[in-house]
Amino acid sequence: MTGTPQVARTTARRFDPFDFLARYGTLIALLLLILFNLVFTRNFATIQTLNVNLTQVCTIVIVAVGMTLVIATGGIDLSVGSLMAISGALAPMIFLGKIMPIGNIYLAVAAAMLVSIAVAGLFGLFNGWLISAFRIQPIVATLVLFIAGRGIAQVMTNGNLQTFRVPQFQFIGLGRVLGIPVQVILMLLIVLAAAWMLKRTVFGRQIIAIGGNERAAELSGIAVARVKLLVYAISGLCAGLAGLVVIAINSSSDANLVGLGMELDAIAAVAVGGTLLSGGKATIIGTLIGAMTIQLVRYTLLANGVPDAAALVVKAGIIILAVWIQQQGRAHA
Repeated sequence: MTGTPQVARTTARRFDPFDFLARYGTLIALLLLILFNLVFTRNFATIQTLNVNLTQVCTIVIVAVGMTLVIATGGIDLSVGSLMAISGALAPMIFLGKIMPIGNIYLAVAAAMLVSIAVAGLFGLFNGWLISAFRIQPIVATLVLFIAGRGIAQVMTNGNLQTFRVPQFQFIGLGRVLGIPVQVILMLLIVLAAAWMLKRTVFGRQIIAIGGNERAAELSGIAVARVKLLVYAISGLCAGLAGLVVIAINSSSDANLVGLGMELDAIAAVAVGGTLLSGGKATIIGTLIGAMTIQLVRYTLLANGVPDAAALVVKAGIIILAVWIQQQGRAHA
């Protein structure tokens, strides 16, 4: 009987609004935005509006999935926009035969996609190597390619705009399968695979353990350096794929513009989605919801006559609020 009062106290633990908001705030905000638009925004409940919002958020989500894994380890990756530019610059050079002529267009497109994504992954691996081998702060290590990566892409193309009309390649950005945009299918596959990996595999648990306490993870036998190498490589691969989707949509590749500012959009989606920026807690589905919430806020404001500059200010406010709620939730835990 002596344990009964303690059980009663535990059961009757008071409701913590900050913990509740940290867990479900973004989802609630998304649902409220959808409800608001259904009532006040003209032509919101249409397939066209759904397609517009989904296609505009796909590349952000693809990059943000890799960013989520990086941040879960307690790191950050500022190079993703530049890696998108490198991938987007290299692919047309391959399938247009500027490096080496390939007679079969399907083979040329396949080679362009595989090589470009692989190169971005190798640059991501380089980030991980700097961080794990030399103990360089992630923000400093990835700043190297943030600065140099776009320069590499510009050197590759001599600063020229590459235009093309190659339906076999552009299918990943403009094609549809059963009426669903291919880029949306790619996004969902990546989200589901990453969410399963993070929740159900040893590698996923190791990522969270490293972010929670790297020293303790190392002492428990986790190969911290190897995990970080893989995480940054995955981030690079995601950025490489996103770069291809962007140039496929635009029918052109501009090393100055592809992926510009993407690192900030990806970090914003991760933060709003509920992943702790200090590491140790991550949610891929939350990142998806966070990206969709930010996109829908922007769409709602623009659809109701608010200038895009004001939408950017509102987005910044949402990020500040999300991080503040996270901190309050941790303080009340």
